[in-house]
Amino acid sequence: MTKNIENILLRAVFLVCACAATGAQAQQNQLPGGYPSKPIRVLVGSSAGGGVDIISRAVAQKLTEHWGRSVVVDNRTGAGGVIAVELLAQASPDGYTLYGGGSQVVTATPLKKVAFDTRKALQPVAQMTSSTYLLVVPAGLPVNSVKELIALPKSRPVSYGSAGMGSSTHLGTELFKFMSGMDMVHIPYRGNGQALNDLIAAQIQMMFTSTISGAPHMKSGRVKAIAVTSLRRLPVFPDLPTVSESGVPNFEMDNFYGIYAPAGLPPAILSALNQQIVRIMNAPEMKQRVAADGAEVAPPASPGAFKEKFAKQIDMWEKFIKTTNIKLE
Repeated sequence: MTKNIENILLRAVFLVCACAATGAQAQQNQLPGGYPSKPIRVLVGSSAGGGVDIISRAVAQKLTEHWGRSVVVDNRTGAGGVIAVELLAQASPDGYTLYGGGSQVVTATPLKKVAFDTRKALQPVAQMTSSTYLLVVPAGLPVNSVKELIALPKSRPVSYGSAGMGSSTHLGTELFKFMSGMDMVHIPYRGNGQALNDLIAAQIQMMFTSTISGAPHMKSGRVKAIAVTSLRRLPVFPDLPTVSESGVPNFEMDNFYGIYAPAGLPPAILSALNQQIVRIMNAPEMKQRVAADGAEVAPPASPGAFKEKFAKQIDMWEKFIKTTNIKLE
């Protein structure tokens, strides 16, 4: 009995020491100014369970472990994710309010969904992931390449589906039309899932869908994938050519998840957040998790490099919308 009590006491001492060591390490990981000294909030403009929510929560958990301060995801849905972007722009640039988002933060300014210029109001911190799309057609459509698809309207009417007016798939397909010269009619849906169902039923002739959504139907033979929208072939689909190499040079359509802060974030905090997020995302277990969903972890990059990419994406969509007759309403 005495021996058992001694063992229990030893285990208790060990646990106390381990917890103390963990707390001490977390304090050592803090910046000289004491950041973070209170919980950090990460705004997400989509509901719980979505792609950017899942990735943001994983990063938040690892930051919590590293700094010993709670990093909590706050889902603020509404207005296509714009409410969360507006809350971020209004927050104090002290590192305690961040934002995890995808295409909605890039298109907010070109589509005039916010009253400010996101290039000036926001500070990109770190890109987390990059994902691409599949160009898919109905299984029975007599088209096996991008060139054959582009030529199809010469023999029959062609329509494409998207997740709705102003969605990334709408803008991306309009960019494809513009660069390829292909004539198509837009059929907007309430989400890419509905559009994909109609494509399977051959009610529409083409669409861009995420690898996560489209791959199962491609493998089952319900749809036919003819290209990917990245500038290089995907390791998971090495036999699928890119749109760029298939007749539409330099065409690229992707979606990336990133962490943002309000403009004016102190350089030391910006650098620390970037370094930790890059470290977390490039850990082997995170890379495997992201790859399983058909996406890729973004290569390590500085806040400046991410900011440049962010601004270029906005510039591209602004120029595209101004130089085309695309209808957004």
